[in-house]
Amino acid sequence: MNHNDANFTVRKAAWILNVDPSTVSRAIRLGTLRTVQRNGRPVIPASELVRLLSKPTDNGATQDGGRQ
Repeated sequence: MNHNDANFTVRKAAWILNVDPSTVSRAIRLGTLRTVQRNGRPVIPASELVRLLSKPTDNGATQDGGRQ
């Protein structure tokens, strides 16, 4: 399975991003984080998490600790 096939619940995405689930829910409400419907429930595609984790932070590092 590649990351394009994986989807995560709000709780699991929050764990991966190291944030509170309410932060993920807020990002979904604000349109910052895209969801898709699977079995009638919203889930976050792995590609969205990859996108967020590769965004530079204020100090120029990526969320995963790398530098750009």
